[in-house]
Amino acid sequence: MRISVLGRSVILVSVTPEAAAEPALRHNRPYVLLMAGRTTQLIGSGIGSFAVPLIAYALTGSVAQAGVIAAIGQIGGLVMTLPTGVLADRTDRRKIIVAGAAIGAACWGWIAVAGFLGWLTGWQLAAALFVSSVIGTAVGSAEAAAIPYVVPVTQLPQAMAVVEGRGAVASLLGGPVGGLLYSVARMIPFLANAIGEFAILVSTFFIRVPLNDHHDGPREHPLRSLAEGLRFCWSVPLFRAAIGLFAMVNLTINAVVIAITLHLVRDHTTPFLIGLLDFVMGAATLIGSLFAGRLLNRFRVATITITALALLSVGIAIMALAQSYPVYLIMFGVPILLAPALNAGLGGYVAAVTPHHLQGRLSSVLSLTFLLSAPLSPVVGSQLLAHFGLGVTLWVLAAALAVTTVLVGFMRSLRQVGLPSTWVHHKITWPAPGESPER
Repeated sequence: MRISVLGRSVILVSVTPEAAAEPALRHNRPYVLLMAGRTTQLIGSGIGSFAVPLIAYALTGSVAQAGVIAAIGQIGGLVMTLPTGVLADRTDRRKIIVAGAAIGAACWGWIAVAGFLGWLTGWQLAAALFVSSVIGTAVGSAEAAAIPYVVPVTQLPQAMAVVEGRGAVASLLGGPVGGLLYSVARMIPFLANAIGEFAILVSTFFIRVPLNDHHDGPREHPLRSLAEGLRFCWSVPLFRAAIGLFAMVNLTINAVVIAITLHLVRDHTTPFLIGLLDFVMGAATLIGSLFAGRLLNRFRVATITITALALLSVGIAIMALAQSYPVYLIMFGVPILLAPALNAGLGGYVAAVTPHHLQGRLSSVLSLTFLLSAPLSPVVGSQLLAHFGLGVTLWVLAAALAVTTVLVGFMRSLRQVGLPSTWVHHKITWPAPGESPER
């Protein structure tokens, strides 16, 4: 699960009457191809990700070592997130996606073959996860930057809601399908991961329009380009305040997921039932995405954010009290219903007001909200579980999320994000390097 909070200081601009006459998104061929390929890739990745802790535990026999392997797999994405954002703004985004998907397909294809032949080790799995996180970050930055380029500003809220929905579909299918495939043969989920990578390669190959601006003449140094992106994000009060707090939110929630997953593995719970947890989270996200637009049109993002985090805190505390599988199912579902409105609202707003030439760097910097916590979540969840048991682990994580929720409630800049009806009237004017931003 990923929850992120974003924001911008804005400048009023005019909106042309033609903006309201844009064709429906389903007739936007580049957008449809991007969505189809990325959705298939995410489904394959979800199926493969389900098998990772199970295979890691089978290879090592230790929940602690299994958590370390999962953490190593996240380091590549953390290290490369800012460079890939620069790359997405300086290089043909279509080529980035195609090349990254080719590497990913080859990587997971090899892991599946090595597993079938009995050659797979924990270190090989960790290396595959590391490479996958690097190329996944590059592909994600390029695709995220391409969406605002091919979608009109007036349709970005709808487009971002579809992005939330596709993630929900991937979560909905990844766990149960992964569990079923794992029951047939342990390496089949990794083969599905390779097929998903190949799917986005093919779909993106058939996109015949540019996904970023053409640059003539000399380009600035990559470090200067990165510095510009960082200055742009640092100029936004909401982002400065939110990145640390929401890294903590993601760390806590994902630590809960890994702790409960490893607890169920250790208790010899069937893979299908473990995968059902992902199914419930995916179903809740999909249902939430269906009414996310209505919520955003009625409530400010601050209200949705605080309510969602409070529900999650209470849900983790209830799981700590009950420690039963049916309660895990319910508490993994109900609090997540508000997450799509939160993510789609702020994600659409930020994409709408950010200049096209900064979209890649914006995406990479904002990804730090999630990636800063990604390597720590498996370690925190697994180590707390190994040393203190599930009950103490859940109480500690519930308390951490409750404190974070209180701090988020004091973020004045979060309360200043308006309703979606105001987004099309705002856009940031970002100057050339060395000039002062307009205010």
